[in-house]
Amino acid sequence: MNVEKVELRHLRALAAIGDEGTITDAARVVGISQPALSRTLDQLETRLGTRLVERTTRSLALTEAGQRLWEHAHRILHQVDDALRDVAGGSRPLRIGFAWASFGEHTVPLLRAWRQAHPGTPVQMHRHDDPESALYRGEVDAALVRTMPTAAGGSLNSAELYQERRLAAVPENHPLADGDTVTPADLADQPVVLCATAATTRAGLWPGDRRPHTFEVANVDEWLTVIATGDAVGVTAEGTGHSHPHPGIRYLPLRDAPPVTVRLIWPRTPTHPATRSFCDHARRMIDTPGRSRGAAERLSPRPAG
Repeated sequence: MNVEKVELRHLRALAAIGDEGTITDAARVVGISQPALSRTLDQLETRLGTRLVERTTRSLALTEAGQRLWEHAHRILHQVDDALRDVAGGSRPLRIGFAWASFGEHTVPLLRAWRQAHPGTPVQMHRHDDPESALYRGEVDAALVRTMPTAAGGSLNSAELYQERRLAAVPENHPLADGDTVTPADLADQPVVLCATAATTRAGLWPGDRRPHTFEVANVDEWLTVIATGDAVGVTAEGTGHSHPHPGIRYLPLRDAPPVTVRLIWPRTPTHPATRSFCDHARRMIDTPGRSRGAAERLSPRPAG
């Protein structure tokens, strides 16, 4: 293994191949010919002594090792770009990833207050289907999540910001839409649609003998459409009601259901110097009735799992 001979061009080639899914498209992104990109990949695999990409005449896929190095490559390349920008006297925005609802009703006042208090450090919100993976790849500096982060060798810090109520999402002409609240039991005999990228709800929300029929869709847009057309009902976090109002859907508070914890996660070694300050700012700004102050005031490294 000749690790010392691995160069940034090798990592850029693998990052582009993993992103684009074809040698042709990856070569165009990197700005070299297809044969040159193939040779670069061959060099990288030879120097590491392992297969990174499975190639056939019809398909291309990263191996398990290739997938791991693809994530590392993105993070390394972002760090190099940041270092060069810092030396050149420039700066970049703090990037916060989220899956679908950002900070809900708090988003606009929170970001406006940050801009006023920190005019030299802009914040950019980036939507990712999997913001935690985007964090590992270095595409964002922190991620806003509503599910428990997966373990990554204890490499993450995690701060609980606040808690949101759960909401039921029902078609506007549904019998339950005329009420003020609903319970999980009210939904047990309804088909319930789950969203793969907003995975705050699973069948375990209901007792084992009263679980509804559930099915999953790929994203929030499909989730909203299925509910609005009357094919199912949904359960989600309160932030969804603020970020995704829909004329065909009514959101109702879901009683007798545990709240959803909203967390900010970031690398143990921050990739932006303002990360901790932004987390403190968010905790000061957000004050909701369901907030657990003990959890909100606790900031600790995420344990390895």
